[in-house]
Amino acid sequence: MPRRYDPERRRRIIDAAIRVVGRAGIAGLSHRTVAAEADVPLGSTTYHFTSLDELLIAALRQANESFAAALRESGALLDPDRDLAAELARFTGEWLAGERTGVELEYELYLAALRRPALRPVAAEWSVAVAEVLSRRTDPVTARALVALLDGICLQVLLTDAVYDEEYTCEMMARLIP
Repeated sequence: MPRRYDPERRRRIIDAAIRVVGRAGIAGLSHRTVAAEADVPLGSTTYHFTSLDELLIAALRQANESFAAALRESGALLDPDRDLAAELARFTGEWLAGERTGVELEYELYLAALRRPALRPVAAEWSVAVAEVLSRRTDPVTARALVALLDGICLQVLLTDAVYDEEYTCEMMARLIP
């Protein structure tokens, strides 16, 4: 039987891994569960990703890119006539108010780097990408501090089921911005 050309297979496997982690957590991720979710042969997952860490790296990189891309595309954040603290607080609120499972999944993949050193460089890519965007409006040190504050606030909201407080976030962001 001839091999079927499937240029989207790798992407489908990554998407399936994200769905598996979203449903069953990192512990539920295996080549077998991903192959079943993607409806591909088991050998396809191991062909494209020889280890689960490779698959997690691809999933984390894809999850990271969605937030950073949205931030880059936000004209309000880059407009020098707009209040950066207020716009960043608003943007964060919109992101957290979106599909909660997706936000939680992004952080689950991000925090997996605590136990999986191979993920650490990819987790750091998120911080660097967001800081680069914010550096267009402020200095690089302040941009990194804003990323750290943003990370902390998001984690608190996610871990405590607290209601996101846009006013508080705006005030804290404003304290960091020169």
